[in-house]
Amino acid sequence: MIAAASAGLLMYTVANGGLQIFLVHPGGPFFSKKDDGYWGIPKGLHEVNEALLDAAIREFREETGINPSGDFLYLGSVKQKSGKIVHAWAFRVEDNKPVKIQSNTFEIEWPPKSGIKQNFPEVDKGEFFPVDIARTKIVEAQKEFIYELERQV
Repeated sequence: MIAAASAGLLMYTVANGGLQIFLVHPGGPFFSKKDDGYWGIPKGLHEVNEALLDAAIREFREETGINPSGDFLYLGSVKQKSGKIVHAWAFRVEDNKPVKIQSNTFEIEWPPKSGIKQNFPEVDKGEFFPVDIARTKIVEAQKEFIYELERQV
C-alpha cells in the first residue's frame, strides 16, 4: 500500500532577534483541548496531476486565507506516524504580526451518534513561535522541517 502524499508550506520570518516559525492548530472538537505536539504546517493532499508545490500553495491559502508568495525553499519530506508522507517548502515574510486565520471548514457528526452534522474550521488558529517553542508545539515528524530550515537559512 502506498502512503498518501501531502504538501505544505512553512512560513517564517526573522524577528525579535531570531527565527520565528508560523504554525497552525487543527480545528474541530477532537483537538480543542490539545496543544503541544498537535500544531503543524498548513498542508493537505495534492490533486491528481497537481504539482506538489502547487498543492502546498493551495492548501496554505485554503487553511489560512493568506496568499503565499516569494521564493519557496524545499525542505524535503517526512513520514508521519500515520504513514502519510509530507513534502514541505518554506517561504519568508517580513514580519511576525498576529495572523487572523480564515480557514475552510469540514463537516462531521457531532456529538458522535447524535445524527447532528456540524461544520468546524480545518484550522482554528495560527501564530508565530520562536524556534524553541515551535519545536514543542509541532507534530513530532514535522520537527525535521524546522531543523532543515535552520540548516538552509
